[in-house]
Amino acid sequence: MVTAATLPLLPDLAGRELDKTMVEVQEFETFVRRYQNMVFSVAARIIGNFADAEDITQEVFIKAFDRFGELQQSKTAGGWLKTVATNLSINHLNRYRARWRFFSEEEHPPEIAVAPEAGRERQEALELAIQKLPKLGISLAKVKTDIHRGRETLKEARSQKR
Repeated sequence: MVTAATLPLLPDLAGRELDKTMVEVQEFETFVRRYQNMVFSVAARIIGNFADAEDITQEVFIKAFDRFGELQQSKTAGGWLKTVATNLSINHLNRYRARWRFFSEEEHPPEIAVAPEAGRERQEALELAIQKLPKLGISLAKVKTDIHRGRETLKEARSQKR
């Protein structure tokens, strides 16, 4: 039986490059572990919402990964991360604060529908009340996420009461 000669899939040089990349990934993981609590706490203090602070923290480290070659040996990496976390958090607040207004800030406050006892009437009243809500200009994904988080918070609050 004749067997085909096996050729290496990657030349030896490529294997060294792969090893170098793995070392860089491990160094970046160490870098993230060193600074993640600081970056998260900066974002959480500014935003006041842990879920959004986690998102900001992830964005900061994505930016850090792009500049890791410069940051790796820099003594000011912590300051750079703190500045980026602060700026991204402020941008986040500015972006989302404009979408949310208190009903007292609206020109015409929405009418609050009273829920009737009957199931069908209650559904119609709910749909009417939803239609009267102000347009917020946010994505469907954001709405679904907020509804999910709200439901989870309510479940937790109900379970703590019991």
